[in-house]
Amino acid sequence: MQKIRIKRTIQIPDPVRISLYRKAPELGPKILFFSGGTALNDLSRVLKNYTHNSIHMVTPFDSGGSSAKLRMAFDMPSIGDLRSRLMALANETITGNPEVYQLVTYRFPVKHGKQKLQSLLDSMIDGREPLVAAIPNPVRRIIRNQLGYFRDAMPDEFDLRGASTGNLILAGGYLKNHQHLDTIIFLFAKLVGVLGTVRAIVNDNLHLCAELEDGSRIIGQHMLTGKEVPSISSPVKHLSLSSRLDRYVSARSEIRKKNRKLIEKADLICYPPGSFYSSLVANLLPSGVGSAVGVNDCPKVYIPNLGHDPEQLGMSMDRAVRTLIHYLRSGASPDCSNDKMLDFVLIDSKKDRYPSILSPETMKELGIQLIETRLVSKKNASSYDPELLTAALVSLA
Repeated sequence: MQKIRIKRTIQIPDPVRISLYRKAPELGPKILFFSGGTALNDLSRVLKNYTHNSIHMVTPFDSGGSSAKLRMAFDMPSIGDLRSRLMALANETITGNPEVYQLVTYRFPVKHGKQKLQSLLDSMIDGREPLVAAIPNPVRRIIRNQLGYFRDAMPDEFDLRGASTGNLILAGGYLKNHQHLDTIIFLFAKLVGVLGTVRAIVNDNLHLCAELEDGSRIIGQHMLTGKEVPSISSPVKHLSLSSRLDRYVSARSEIRKKNRKLIEKADLICYPPGSFYSSLVANLLPSGVGSAVGVNDCPKVYIPNLGHDPEQLGMSMDRAVRTLIHYLRSGASPDCSNDKMLDFVLIDSKKDRYPSILSPETMKELGIQLIETRLVSKKNASSYDPELLTAALVSLA
């Protein structure tokens, strides 16, 4: 079988492709995203109307919020961002599983006491709780089993206040399946009718470590985002992985063969907006990611953040692009050139929405083309419009 590479001229947005995929999303393109957090959820809810074949590689290194409770209790990777993306891609129509959707999006009341919360969990496991009772078998039985595994392993001091039922189901499945995420993610996706593919980039229980330019070191994703602690006061110099949260222990991780194949066979690879280091670069740290990207001849596009990202302190768009390519090439063979990693930077046609813009010198040196199109609507000038961004991406794929 001979492989050839062809070039085509496209229009962005391309009304023909958009109309085609809207009518037959099951035939939509395999657009792959390296992401985490919630920044891509609004886009995912729109994207599933145009393609059921999108691929989402999600970082499991989150160390804040409710995921932190589960990580500390069970020494496990983070599942909160995975659950969030699965729900964003869930089939919310009548052909999906609306009763399951209601259950997995339910959060335990924050004002209830410990005994009342544990009784609520027990009633879910027994099948008496109305949200669970509304789900027909055999799905109800499967959910009760996963929650039962979680309950059996739950430390007595575990705080259920504000806990996501979806997270508890995922945690129970992880513990049941020999501390592996893939099986329970697959099952969870079937339960809620996910219209796409969601994978943890790796299955490893690791943490992010950032060396700052002032010589200091911080460990933990929550220390970078500026949400739970004050924003960093010095730019990030280098990001790596640590096997411990309390102190730095250098760790190495490698993507599995099935994730490598998904990257290699994507129709479009997207480096989307979101927290630059903890959501995007974090997914590029495991060995094998860069080489899988380099092997794939599909278009690769970077979409910079609108507004301020605390993790990009002092970072111009030129530096962001160079940093992105640096981490991609760190996981690729030495002979893999820059143009194998990134082809396009996609921005809104109003350049003044960005703190800086990609310089002609950098574009020429790296062989990158700047695409300018309307991506922001009048509804919200501070974020990308998910419909406009989806239209641009499916036109590129």
